Amino acid sequence: MRKFVTTTAIAAVMMGLGGTAPRAAENVEVLHWWTSGGEAAALEVLKKDLETKGISWTDMPVAGGGGTEAMTVLRARVTAGNAPTAVQMLGFDILDWAKEGALGNLDEVASKEGWDKVIPTALQQFSKYDGHWIAAPVNVHSTNWMWINKAALDKAGGKEPTNWDELVALLDKFKEQGITPVAHGGQPWQDATIFDAVVLSFGNDFYKKAFIDLDPETLGSAQMKEAFDRMTKLRSYVDDNFSGRDWNLASAMVIEGKAGAQFMGDWAKGEFIKAGKKPGEDFVCMRYPGTQGSVTFNSDQFAMFKVAADKVPAQLVMASAIESPAFQSAFNVVKGSAPARTDVSDEAFDACGKKAIKDLAEANANGTLYGSMAHGHANPASVKNAIYDVVTRQFNGELSSEEAVEELKSAVEAAK
Repeated sequence: MRKFVTTTAIAAVMMGLGGTAPRAAENVEVLHWWTSGGEAAALEVLKKDLETKGISWTDMPVAGGGGTEAMTVLRARVTAGNAPTAVQMLGFDILDWAKEGALGNLDEVASKEGWDKVIPTALQQFSKYDGHWIAAPVNVHSTNWMWINKAALDKAGGKEPTNWDELVALLDKFKEQGITPVAHGGQPWQDATIFDAVVLSFGNDFYKKAFIDLDPETLGSAQMKEAFDRMTKLRSYVDDNFSGRDWNLASAMVIEGKAGAQFMGDWAKGEFIKAGKKPGEDFVCMRYPGTQGSVTFNSDQFAMFKVAADKVPAQLVMASAIESPAFQSAFNVVKGSAPARTDVSDEAFDACGKKAIKDLAEANANGTLYGSMAHGHANPASVKNAIYDVVTRQFNGELSSEEAVEELKSAVEAAK
């Protein structure tokens, strides 16, 4: 049995939540990878909110868009017996730490504030373990987005692509304009983000069987070969300097008109907004062609690690602050994501934000809301990393589509 925080500590924080600010000496040390301009601006919303509650913030940023580097640093900290107060985490990583008994318990706050009723079930799969709340979801990012430079699109005829053939035609027109058709960063998680959307474009059943059920027949199918063929085609639209480029620098290429489009999760919107760009005027946000009506998601959550009893009240105040509707709106407006609560108004959100909230609600209602393979919400890290390896090798020309299909099937089977 894992030991949970003491009733005394919980009582102390509940007094704080009732209106009496905690002692100013209380502090949270937060490990995260929100280091790009748009992400840092969003994080500042949470920092300032906690300051009003008397909680000081010790920042521990670890650069790296997918969080892999941050998890390496975290493992070293926990091994040394010096866990941070709170850690930004994704999907199965949260459950892995919970299984190790390393996380605290947020049940008192969650129960008092009715989290069960307002946080989507798909998110609760990662926010709870063994029936107990262990993490506070900050947002719902959807990953199957396409971001297009509006001026380049208008020059190409102004039509948003709705299928693969129309997408290829548009990218060809971008090439004719003398700009890079696809802004991309050559990192495994970015390659996998594109592949995620490509596979989803073949249909909901295909995506579910391939990446959630890990069905060998689907992984080794002719349709999967076609998905890899499309990756080869998309690779031909990427510039020569893409290797190792961070995602936000790829976004900047679209923002500055040096590239036509980027396939990236909705955190990219934060970069456009920070650059003073407006949806519909300067850029277009749309679902990857062929995936309309479906949403692949990841959810940034703050997992609360077991810490000394005197640090627990600050943890619980932080968790409460994260789930407050006012914060959920203010943070996600800046971050580019949708709120992690279903009861938050879309009034403050721009056109892309309203679309994200609407799409999420529809996908949730229709059963077409899927955890993203590329972002650790479809399967554990071992499977995700096995897929990463095959996708990146194929994207870089080390494997043919035929070879990639066989490698994918065997790599997933070995990683299960």
